[in-house]
Formats: sequence, C-alpha cells, structure tokens
Amino acid sequence: MNLFIADTHFFHADLLGTNDFAPRPFTTVAAMNDALRSAWAARVDDNDVVYHLGDIAMNPEQVPTNAAVLAVLHDLPGRMVFIKGNHDYQALFKFLRVNDPGWHGEPKFAFHTVGTILKDDHTQFILSHYPMMLGITKQTLNLHGHIHHSMVPWAENLNVGVDAPERAFLDPAVPWGSPLTAAEIHQLAAKKKAWLAAQQN
Repeated sequence: MNLFIADTHFFHADLLGTNDFAPRPFTTVAAMNDALRSAWAARVDDNDVVYHLGDIAMNPEQVPTNAAVLAVLHDLPGRMVFIKGNHDYQALFKFLRVNDPGWHGEPKFAFHTVGTILKDDHTQFILSHYPMMLGITKQTLNLHGHIHHSMVPWAENLNVGVDAPERAFLDPAVPWGSPLTAAEIHQLAAKKKAWLAAQQN
C-alpha cells in the first residue's frame, strides 16, 4: 500500500506549541518526535511504501547529526521515497544512501530532487514538495507539503503535511502526524472540492 506525508520536521523546536504557521501541540521535541513515530507505526506495515514529500527534519543547525535523523527513520516501518523539501539537503540524502539499512532485499530509501508521478484508481498523483499550479486538468491531483497550516484554494492541490488543514475533512479523523492512505487522498479531494464549491455559493 502507498501512503503519503510531508513536513514531519523532526527535531524542529521552533514549531512547538500553538502558532498559526505549523501548530504542534507539544512542549518538547522528544514528545513531537515520539508522536510522529507512533502515528507512523500505527498505520504503516513493513510492506508499505511511504512517499515523504519533503522536510524530513530541520536544517543541520538544529538537527543533532545526520545519524540522529537516520536513527529515527531506521525504526519506522516500510520503504520511504523522499521528495526533496527546502529543509532537506543533499548531505543528508547522501548519508542515508550510504547507511541504508535495506528493505526486503532492496534499499529502504529512494530519493527525488523535484518530484515524481504515480497513478492510483485512474488518477494521476503528481508528488512535489511545493504546491504546483496545474491549470485545467482531469483526474490529476498534486499532493504537496511546504505550506503547513495553509490550503491552496484549488481542489486539485492537496496538502498532505502533518499540519495540513485539509486533514480536517477526513472522516473518521486520523491521529496527528499520520501518513495518509490513497483512499484518504481520494476522500480529501472530493470533500475539498465540495467545500470550495460551497464557499462560492
């Protein structure tokens, strides 16, 4: 199964607490990291693939070491495909490649500098860190992160970040920090489209 997430920002102390940009209801980085790991482990099977759409952890000035990031990722189930975010850096990606723990005889980690595309249920998912302006399109969704607790006002753009306001459309709700399934992505797309239409009336 494929799942999707963005903007985990492990170790990012400046996001803690109540704020308009990226509300994180935790008082310590350790508590936030633990909540992210628990939400991931509760939803992801080791045979799953998680597409992480950027900003794994904070920049090198705030992350203890690349080894600390690897230690977090090492214990998370599933294979991970990373789309580079503005807080990701090539030195980390290189470190993860060199120290890849493996996954069922394959690398556990895969990397894309800009983005990638996959299909699900006759719908094309364009995966990127930054939201994209798609224009007129059919059966195409842009899954992205980057804008945290903000929403692009187009139904084709879905913010899958852990702080994304689109997550409020999910029924039933999922725990904070959970990767989203493809079925939930389709549900979000339909509900966001209906919500946007209602705002125009």
